[in-house]
Amino acid sequence: MADKPLTSRGAATWQRIVDAATDEFARHGIAGARIDRVVETARTNKAQLYAYFGSKEGLFDAIFFGSLERITTVVPIDATDLADWAVRLYDEYLRRPDLIRLATWARMERRPAGHLVEDVDRLDETKLGAIAEAQAAGLVRAGDPFDLMAVVIAMSMAWSPVSNVYAATAEEPEEAHDRRRTLLRESVRRVIAPG
Repeated sequence: MADKPLTSRGAATWQRIVDAATDEFARHGIAGARIDRVVETARTNKAQLYAYFGSKEGLFDAIFFGSLERITTVVPIDATDLADWAVRLYDEYLRRPDLIRLATWARMERRPAGHLVEDVDRLDETKLGAIAEAQAAGLVRAGDPFDLMAVVIAMSMAWSPVSNVYAATAEEPEEAHDRRRTLLRESVRRVIAPG
């Protein structure tokens, strides 16, 4: 993004670009996304987009890292109740399926192995520290905090838009979501229980 502060008009244009590009990248991935469609939807031009983000890759990075920050902020970890955290993640995937699709495209097109992001410490440090504290307090089973976090997140994604079994949607009956939340909560509790 540009270094100088945005005017209110500039901020509105920036937000339209982000919204349009989020949808575009979630639908088509990095390679399949088209800047022409983004600027048309955002009612702006390529020069403005490139002034803010530098390149198509810079635009994807801004959106992708913003989505990771959003999930961290909207669904903060509570290592004293990882089962509830898993359920809150499930609910966020229902609200924002596009964010999970962005992460999947990043995995497929950029980092097929290892950590999803290069600066993993910045994103996981708080979570891993919280899990380690819960372990020290005897609330969570022993083991590598990263592995425990990965298992809980994977369980929360069982019905996400990238599931290879079944992708849930917010439009489904609430009873179906409640049933899944109960199963998820009970399953995570069993997996992370100490002893």
